[in-house]
Amino acid sequence: MISLQCSFSFSICQHFNVSTIQYAIVDIETTGSYAAANGITEICIVVLDGSEIVQRYETLINPLHQIPYFIQTMTGITNEMVADAPVFEDVAAEIYEILKDKVFVAHNVNFDYSFIRSQLQYCGYQYDAGKLCTVRLSRKILPGYQSYSLGKLCNALGISHINHHRAGGDADATATLFKMLLENDGSGHIAKSLKRTSGEHILPPNVPKTDFEQLPYTAGVYYFHDEKGKVVYVGKAKNIRYRVSSHFSNNATTRQKQNFMRYVYRISFEECGTELMAAVKESSEIKRLWPRFNAAQKRREDVYGIICYQDQTGYLRLAIDKVNSRYEVISSYHHIENAGAALRQLVHDFDLCSRLCFLNENLYDEKLHSILCKGACDKKEPTHIYNERVEKALNALRNLPSFAIIDSGITFDERSCILVWHGKFYGMGFIPADITIEHPEAFKDMVTPYKENSTITNMLFGYAKRYPSKVKFFEG
Repeated sequence: MISLQCSFSFSICQHFNVSTIQYAIVDIETTGSYAAANGITEICIVVLDGSEIVQRYETLINPLHQIPYFIQTMTGITNEMVADAPVFEDVAAEIYEILKDKVFVAHNVNFDYSFIRSQLQYCGYQYDAGKLCTVRLSRKILPGYQSYSLGKLCNALGISHINHHRAGGDADATATLFKMLLENDGSGHIAKSLKRTSGEHILPPNVPKTDFEQLPYTAGVYYFHDEKGKVVYVGKAKNIRYRVSSHFSNNATTRQKQNFMRYVYRISFEECGTELMAAVKESSEIKRLWPRFNAAQKRREDVYGIICYQDQTGYLRLAIDKVNSRYEVISSYHHIENAGAALRQLVHDFDLCSRLCFLNENLYDEKLHSILCKGACDKKEPTHIYNERVEKALNALRNLPSFAIIDSGITFDERSCILVWHGKFYGMGFIPADITIEHPEAFKDMVTPYKENSTITNMLFGYAKRYPSKVKFFEG
């Protein structure tokens, strides 16, 4: 295994003339959209020395696995075409020699760069180069065009672009476009983009840098939007700026990163007073928006409840049913197992009949019945005596704890407030730091109601247990 290193020195970027360094304009075709699980089928590198092309390299590559049919129809590259082509390891040394000490240029550069870097690393080459994205640069140097896809931009600029979706045709068109950018870069955007501190090379090609620059260093949630403005991802952060940057600044070759690079066009955010508020907001927003690229917490929750009704013999019966049943729901749960556990606890605490509560499914329930039941199921216990215990159980169920988690706010003169009412998340917001609230109901008027889910409620009860000093419990 070879181990070589290559890096482009960013320290000179404040002083060099962009027309005197060498650029490697690269385009590749692949078997899929992310490098971690896909291979390269074709590569073309056009080396630009100032304003002249000094070298051109192009070859098909055998990816060592099948090319999906839809990619074959798009690129025209079939499994038969690459069967006798070299594998990447066979040409890695040559590709490395061409690329080293040059600025890596591509249209949507992070896609091509992630594949090349990953493949070179696999072959033992440590590759790290300065990058330029012709999408981002075109938006700055040649503003005002409706689309900055390579095909449409070349058509608008009169650039010859043959063999679309083939590495050679796309690389040649990108090289012509890049020469045009060099010639029209009166404001020095290329030199600025090559500075390590610019951040240009890490952002998705279609995201305005101003979106990133406005991100705060505070806790909150952030939103990634697609071309039409729809939210495709929601995330939480203790530090929004750092967290968003981490999505793009790492060298991950995962599907998620490539999805972000390809589909994210805007970034927005909402500050929260604390990391806990950000986590609550994130969970609520995922359930509300159902973003395309969020995987966690995207499951439908059937809500079950404990109901009560009087049977034909006069006994009050407790049971578990979905919340959309025709009976009043005394307490709701997001999982039927949780509802069952709560009902068994009531049976145990108030000496109820497990059979009248429809808990006779296993040996444990039968043992519980033999210990606690006082004969109601055999009509040996008077209805009014048994029903009194059921009413006490229902009152206990209705009087689950209410509390507020009070913590720091966004500004010094406010505090954050997350309200749990009778065991369920009610809402959250900000209250004045100098206010004294006497009545618990007043909290409900000062926070914004949110839709509750099991993730949030479990999170808040766990937090309250760990940080009791931040919790204000209400009696009654």
